Amino acid sequence: MQHQPDLPEILYISDPLCGWCYSMSPTIQRIQQEWAGRIEVSVLCGGMVTGNQVGPIGEDWPDLEAGLQQVETVTGVPFGAGFRALGAAGTYVQNSEPPCRAIHAFRQLRQEHTARFAHDVQRAYFHDGADLNDMGTYEPLAAAYGVDMVNFRRQLALPETARGTQLEFAAVAKIGVQGFPTCILRVGQQGYVLARGYQPYEVFAAGLEQALMQAEEESR
Repeated sequence: MQHQPDLPEILYISDPLCGWCYSMSPTIQRIQQEWAGRIEVSVLCGGMVTGNQVGPIGEDWPDLEAGLQQVETVTGVPFGAGFRALGAAGTYVQNSEPPCRAIHAFRQLRQEHTARFAHDVQRAYFHDGADLNDMGTYEPLAAAYGVDMVNFRRQLALPETARGTQLEFAAVAKIGVQGFPTCILRVGQQGYVLARGYQPYEVFAAGLEQALMQAEEESR
């Protein structure tokens, strides 16, 4: 399935280490399924934890653990025992660049499945407690979509993939995103902010319908 540039496009701006994004991804997946043929979905990774923010999860775990209950209460999406054990151990180094690079590499090979793959990466982390700094973590996730592992490893290792990931972070910063997740509807040259933060499907879908109607009226 090829990208259809004539369709309205949702830019789903998120980060693999963002718990609210993990909880928002099922909404985006349902939009992608139920609005197929009407809407395109593209994923942009924001690079939430990079540079001097990279460090052991133990430094932030008390705050992160307190936030998990809020996310679970609001969204109904649970965090797994594997992730809680990872946080409690405290030594895991949080770094958005490796998982964002894996998502960027996957996009070059299976663009139409990128939103689903990005959620798989988040689930591996927030449910199973997987090591997102280990490139081997992504191989079975990508293989589930029929990606050839030789091609995937090659794509991951390309300097262009690393540069492209950094350019993606810069593009998100240029948009002026204040937090994750953020969802923007792009219709032609017009952009409409659909969500800043988590929204359940029904709320998000209603806002999408309204934004599409507004775009249609403005195009007349």
